[in-house]
Amino acid sequence: MCGICGWVDYGRDLQESRDTLHDMTEQMACRGPDDEGMWISLHGAVGHRRLAIIDLKGGRQPMVAEEDEEVEAVLTYSGEVYNFLELRSELAAKGHRFRTRSDTEVVLRAYMEWGIGFATRLNGMYALGIWDTRTEELLLVRDRLGIKPLYYYPTPCGVLFGSEPKAILANPLCHPVVDAEGMRELISFVKTPECAIYQGMYEVRPGSVVVVNRHGIAKERYWQLESHEHTDDVHATVRTVRGLLDDIVERQLISDVPLCTLLSGGLDSSAVTALAAKALHEHGEGKLRSFSVDFVGYTEHFSPDEMRDTPDTPFVHDLVGHLRSLGVEHTDIVLDSVDLMDPAVRSGVLRARDMPTGIGDMDTSLYLLFKAIRGHSTVALSGESADEVFGGYKWFHDPEAVNSGTFPWLALHGTQFTALEKVLNEDLADKLDIPGYRAARYRQALDEVPRLPGETGLEARMREISYLHLTRFVQILLDRKDRMSMATGLEVRVPFCDHRLVEYVFNAPWSLKTFDGREKSLLRAATGDLLPRSVLERRKSPYPSTQDPGYEKALRERAARVLSGHVAAEPLVDVAKVRALLDLPQDAVSRHDVRAALEGFLQFNGWLERYRVRVSL
Repeated sequence: MCGICGWVDYGRDLQESRDTLHDMTEQMACRGPDDEGMWISLHGAVGHRRLAIIDLKGGRQPMVAEEDEEVEAVLTYSGEVYNFLELRSELAAKGHRFRTRSDTEVVLRAYMEWGIGFATRLNGMYALGIWDTRTEELLLVRDRLGIKPLYYYPTPCGVLFGSEPKAILANPLCHPVVDAEGMRELISFVKTPECAIYQGMYEVRPGSVVVVNRHGIAKERYWQLESHEHTDDVHATVRTVRGLLDDIVERQLISDVPLCTLLSGGLDSSAVTALAAKALHEHGEGKLRSFSVDFVGYTEHFSPDEMRDTPDTPFVHDLVGHLRSLGVEHTDIVLDSVDLMDPAVRSGVLRARDMPTGIGDMDTSLYLLFKAIRGHSTVALSGESADEVFGGYKWFHDPEAVNSGTFPWLALHGTQFTALEKVLNEDLADKLDIPGYRAARYRQALDEVPRLPGETGLEARMREISYLHLTRFVQILLDRKDRMSMATGLEVRVPFCDHRLVEYVFNAPWSLKTFDGREKSLLRAATGDLLPRSVLERRKSPYPSTQDPGYEKALRERAARVLSGHVAAEPLVDVAKVRALLDLPQDAVSRHDVRAALEGFLQFNGWLERYRVRVSL
């Protein structure tokens, strides 16, 4: 997978700044524990940390393209391109010669052949920087759905870039400052494209190229969702979805290192696991390993809440039993509250994120799950993003949420996503006007929706809802998955983010997406032959969150200890509000609402301390 970074400066000799580039590159060590490389010239410098997946010996980076022993372009690249074998054959037919078996070299030669338009030919997840020595121009490219992160920070004479903010913040030209707009974005849970929280820093928008040269910085979209009339009937649509999924999963099984799947017992991860096991079995490539997360006593003492009707483990085991003939080997990773409250683990999660999120144990448990998996596998396939593609969340099917006039996930379960907002200082809350910010970002998102001529009513509205999820909400979850996995050196692939599937299903009418009267009708029909009835009939259940009252008790104790000393978050946070939360009685089953606010406070306070953030309002 890897971590990338770099520095372009037309006003200085970067060959004298090797130590700074090393510092930036070293910040990406978690993303690439296997190797390190740097390439430096007068005005362009790139760094790379490698997680070796394909061509373990030959895919070292930064990788150069040479002509007559002169370097013409340098690539630093993170991700996987799943159609690299076809591209390699096409490029070889055009006269390109390859020294490695890696997809990295294919990406570099694709740029040399097709220039800036090469990204339209890639199928995969990727974030990359190319320094063209012929033009002294930098290209930053991000995959269509934004699976892999990429940030940049313009400077007076160039730009800094990296897979994560921490790589950029390691350069003395960038300071950890958050202004009012950054605070609004941090709190609002809307994920505005290009916004990176830190003042002066930006994300490369998914499906975009950022070009840096002596004239400045230019941005270009090479992909975005478009609306087209869908003419296939339900049977043809289901067949097409299944055909795409078969092809996607088979492509994403290519790896020179051990591979597994993430399994929750829901429709999405079960479908990926079944398709992967089937493909490996048919090709005689051995058994598939799968992993799931659970908490001590969670299944035995589970209590339904507003988001979860059932625990995962019984459905996980049903799926594994159903696939026994295909040779699936499964492991439950069982965590307890001591694991979740480990200060070193919580610190690792904050460092992985580079910012507070407030979702607490759902980040921590994912981090621990990935860390445990990394002891067995280097690559994992995930069911992430199927809900955004096929319409799986409960709020897709709740008329109040659909017609709320805001982001649906905030309308139905807003208290789940507004942790820090609950404890803000009132004066700051008034100044930030988070409701007004959300409303403006909502209108901005709706203005982007590609409309289908003549489409009205529910179909038109559900196209809007789908667009909001595929361009906003999915980014929140993909960021989380990327940071937690790469912090442990694990590559997570996301089959449901294949742009061909996204484009096709986005244009299927809502009546087709719900043709059986349920959520994710097309996915259920397309993979039903591979799954047990229990999984097919299970209602959507999000990633689990511990219900152990011992976890909440430990969280309260930690918050109380923080309040007893210097509180870095004052006066941004109203300490009296936090103390009021601690005074509330604790239920026998730990719920998320009070906990979320405490998690938000603790993460925010820790972030201000650790990153020495200056909040400039």
